[in-house]
Amino acid sequence: MDNFSATPRRMLTTLWHNRNLMKTSAKREVLGRYRGSVIGIFWSFLNPLLMLAVYTVVFSVVFKARWGVGSESKTEFALVLFAGLIIFNIFAECINRAPGLIISNVNYVKKIVYPLEILPAITLLSAMFHALISFSVWFLAHALFFGVPHATALFLPFVILPFLMFIMGLSWGLASLGVYLRDVSQIIGVITSVLMFMSPIFYPASSLPEKYRVLLYINPLTPVIEMTRDVLYWGKLPSLYVLGAYWVITALIAWLGFAWFQKTRKGFSDVL
Repeated sequence: MDNFSATPRRMLTTLWHNRNLMKTSAKREVLGRYRGSVIGIFWSFLNPLLMLAVYTVVFSVVFKARWGVGSESKTEFALVLFAGLIIFNIFAECINRAPGLIISNVNYVKKIVYPLEILPAITLLSAMFHALISFSVWFLAHALFFGVPHATALFLPFVILPFLMFIMGLSWGLASLGVYLRDVSQIIGVITSVLMFMSPIFYPASSLPEKYRVLLYINPLTPVIEMTRDVLYWGKLPSLYVLGAYWVITALIAWLGFAWFQKTRKGFSDVL
């Protein structure tokens, strides 16, 4: 098969055929991050808990943010906040690293046999490892304070999968752009910071004035954050129309990002 083919079939088959390489590389990346630290991989549990504690105190105690009228429960606030934060962290970890993926792996560019297109997938697998730990902490906390989570939590994979396609599409596009435009990584860092506060992570969408709410809903993170909270905490099924549209749009973005990467990768070795 042509290594530079940009068809949807090529996108799927290259990920499937290289699944073992991706798994091994992601495992090495996760373990390498904690190599030499005293508590090792336990940091993957501790980091999200520390950030959760800080954000909960700042927003629920200092700014008096609440998720519902009359709700004073800080535990509820923490769990709803944590669900949104997990989603954002997956996005931020992958997107912030995407522009430097090819630049930091120049040795792979020179190897014709190495599938460069799997580099964003390796980063995504690493991010998903940490997300799975965070979700485990979330379910444990919910079980301790509120009992067994709603049955709608079973729909979480159907909400997360299109989000992962969206991240892959952006990562492919940014990984390519990062080779030709070195300022991309700086720009993306600013954009992800803005998106964090322009997403309904620390506050409900309903808290914004209606005339400004449209700005929140053009944010691509808003649908997945709200659907995740609906199925995990509020016990609501996502709208089939919204979820179906999200699947179609994110699949298209994934393919367009892959196609852009495949069309531009021929010039990587010349630039690097």
